[in-house]
Amino acid sequence: MVESAGGGPGDGTAEVLDRPLSDGVRRRVVAIVSECFGKLTVAELPAQLRQYARFAPNRRAKFAGNAMAAALETDTLFRQRIGEKFRAAQPELAGVLEAGSVPAAVDPLDVAAAAYVLRPAGWVKLVTAAGEEAQRADAERADEESRAELERLRAELDRAREHTRTETERLRGELESAKRDLESLNRKLRSAQSDVRRGEAALRKAQGEMDAVRAEAGTRVSAAESESRRLKARLGEAEAALEATRKAAREGRSVEDMRVRLLLDTLLEATQGLRRELALPPVSVRPAETVDAVEPGRMTPKDIAARALSEHDPAILDQLLALPQAHLVVDGYNVTKTGYPQMPLEKQRLRLLGQLSALAAQTGAEVTCVFDGAELAAPVLLAPPRGVRVLFSKPGVTADELIRQLVRAEPPGRPVIVASTDREVADGVARAGARPVASAVLLKRLS
Repeated sequence: MVESAGGGPGDGTAEVLDRPLSDGVRRRVVAIVSECFGKLTVAELPAQLRQYARFAPNRRAKFAGNAMAAALETDTLFRQRIGEKFRAAQPELAGVLEAGSVPAAVDPLDVAAAAYVLRPAGWVKLVTAAGEEAQRADAERADEESRAELERLRAELDRAREHTRTETERLRGELESAKRDLESLNRKLRSAQSDVRRGEAALRKAQGEMDAVRAEAGTRVSAAESESRRLKARLGEAEAALEATRKAAREGRSVEDMRVRLLLDTLLEATQGLRRELALPPVSVRPAETVDAVEPGRMTPKDIAARALSEHDPAILDQLLALPQAHLVVDGYNVTKTGYPQMPLEKQRLRLLGQLSALAAQTGAEVTCVFDGAELAAPVLLAPPRGVRVLFSKPGVTADELIRQLVRAEPPGRPVIVASTDREVADGVARAGARPVASAVLLKRLS
């Protein structure tokens, strides 16, 4: 049961509709609300309907029909505002309904919808009468359609009966003719069957001979195809093995030549550096002078140990980079996040690379800076500074693994220094023959 709240007993708002609105009346009510909806301000609309304020009337009726009908039923103030807009739009119909009269020339559904919105005295009767009138009209229309359909079916049945009689007479004549033709064909068929039996015997003999020839030919073709596939497979394997051997020989020779040449350059420069630093004539060294002992007036091993550099002294980095063919590998983000983590990643990279470029120019060492590529949202547009190689790890590969790959790629004996505070990285490169240095030491040296 649908009830309306608000108003006094004389204006129809206290009346109760004891049945749901018919579909026709409901569609007219939604159309009235949709037309008057656009004439209200957003503040005058219920909260659940404000999202449809900018919709066109037809789209509003399509997408917000249920919501507008529910708001009209439950929100008295909204219904009164819609009623005011409807009175302004159709004053004659509203005046007749509120005077207690029913206009004869207006569609009953429009009258019922207007009465439902305006709620004049007796509106329930108008809505109920409109529903009943619509049902009667639908019933009469369905009855007329049924009678028309029945007449059409009867006419079709008469035509079908007449057509059936005509077809039956025609088919009887054709059947008699077909029987005569059949008797003639039966005589010809018996004669042909004897000829066919003789031909079938000859055909079976020829078929047997042909099957034997086909079987022998199929066996030979199958054997030839098997042998061809086997030879092609062996040829493909041989070509693949040959290409793999050539490629491995080319790559192996190139990589090994590069490693041996680099190691040889390292040994030569180290030998030359030791010769320049020691500056000892070969004939001046005596076996007794190679024995480790403390001579009078010289420092003891304890004194020498006391003067050794600390692991956190940046001077130790200068000594390492002064070695021949030294290669400094920097764990980029580990260093920047240790020194200046508050800066954006782009500025961290630029600041570190600028400092490493100056260090490479001062020491002449090879410098490689590695960044983790997993934190990149897009390719980095970066011009590497002079003297510094910049690498980003591929997807699925961490910067730590890339650093270990760089260390393993170096020949044994070349001095490789890795700047990183990551203990796992330091232990891994130390096992590979590199010298780990804390990020703080590199930052002190750069500053």
